[in-house]
Parts: sequence; C-alpha cells; structure tokens
Amino acid sequence: MPKVGIIRCQQTEDLCPGNTDFKVASEGKLGFAETGPVEVIGFVSCGGCPGKKAVARAKIMIERGAEIIAFASCMGRGNPIGFPCPHFETIKTAVEKKLGPEVQLISWTH
Repeated sequence: MPKVGIIRCQQTEDLCPGNTDFKVASEGKLGFAETGPVEVIGFVSCGGCPGKKAVARAKIMIERGAEIIAFASCMGRGNPIGFPCPHFETIKTAVEKKLGPEVQLISWTH
C-alpha cells in the first residue's frame, strides 16, 4: 500500500479534524481514486500563510517514508470554509520543484 503525507491549511485546523481526508485515503476514493487505498504517514499544516514551511514539511515526509504528497482539499478547494488558499499554486509549484517529478502529488483529497 502506498504511503502518503498530507499537507493541510493551518487556517482550517480548528474547523476540520481531517477525518474525511483519512477516510477517503484509506478507501482509495475521490482524490485517491488513481492510487487506490493509501496509508497516511503524516498530516501536517503548511505552517501558516504564505505557506513557506510546506516545502520543508513535504521533504521531511518523503524522507520518512511517504511516496506521495497530497494537498488537503482546504488548500486548493477551500473546504470546509469555501475559501481556497490564495498561495496554493505557488506552494504546489515550490513542492514540485523541490521533490522532483518522481514524487507524485495529489492536488485534493475530498
């Protein structure tokens, strides 16, 4: 089973416990439909706006066994507050650049 690290928006931590992220990951549904079921081995925030800690945190999760980095839906889609991260594309591009093309990225979870 592939191992995934999930990066979430720090602004939504007090509103979302992440249970839907864990559920769809374990079932291989929605954002994980292409990978099938995965094991979540890390669940961290971006570090707060503008998300500069996301790159280092993604790298640490890869070093500790994650094969995939997923961005929780609060980042790109704005769940649950309806306000996506204004820095999402910059964060995602920076993570892609740091980790390289061999690490799969998933842009949303549910």
